[in-house]
Amino acid sequence: MRVCKQFNLQPYNSYRLNATCETAYFPSNEAEIRAVFQENKERKILLGSGHNVILSKTYYPESFVIFADNLNKTKLDGTTIEVEAGATMVELCDLALQHELTGLETFYDIPSSAGGAVVMNAGAGGEEMKDLLISVKYYDPLSDSFHEIRKEDIGFEYRNSFFQKNPGLIVVSAKLQLQKGTREQIKEKMERIKTTRWQKQPRDLPNAGSVFKRPPGHFVGPLVDELGLKGFSIGDAQISGKHSGFIVNKGNATGKDIIDLITYVQQKVKEKFNLHLEVEQRIL
Repeated sequence: MRVCKQFNLQPYNSYRLNATCETAYFPSNEAEIRAVFQENKERKILLGSGHNVILSKTYYPESFVIFADNLNKTKLDGTTIEVEAGATMVELCDLALQHELTGLETFYDIPSSAGGAVVMNAGAGGEEMKDLLISVKYYDPLSDSFHEIRKEDIGFEYRNSFFQKNPGLIVVSAKLQLQKGTREQIKEKMERIKTTRWQKQPRDLPNAGSVFKRPPGHFVGPLVDELGLKGFSIGDAQISGKHSGFIVNKGNATGKDIIDLITYVQQKVKEKFNLHLEVEQRIL
């Protein structure tokens, strides 16, 4: 297992915020996951691909357990894929394309690890991870035990799940049920979705995707636009000029810059529209 002291987390968060942790662990199998959590009982922070995450500090005395370029194996059985938490959605979608399996196309180019996509119930265009899941395997550090939970028992909601409500549990892998398709149709849908996202979303500057959950009956971008906040900045954190539901790092933004900007937008939306914008991103 790779273990790093005084580890720079900048390459491991999609805002590219400059932050350091005391120790970073990169487990590659279940035995190493157990070892990390059982040999030292101090609090540890789990980080997947680093998307949908805001690092609020520049230094963390805690240790990080990172699933990125590790714990990323996949296993195919007919139309069922078992994927470890550290695999990226791009890797997963490419595997499905290679074997002419359809169902994952809308997740292509969604910046996330497979584990993160399960925890957040990621989705777009009315399709969500829960629609493909069969079951999830997770580790409970408190009882030092692995468990498998079926989709029906996870309690999925819009951008929410059993794992969001129980952050101490560690998603290890997931089983997905796909369908047979044709390479041409799968590839065409993947490329169409990618093109549409790149046209609408700020892919040229570091960001972590949609900042806020969509309030019922509204879209975040138009609300922020109506307030005249498109392009508004605090420090180097800026509301994207391309899509107001995103915050981008113009260069040297800090976690505090981003959180202060989020708070400002929430206050203005509450004052103008009497709506509370719930943050979708995970603040560490």
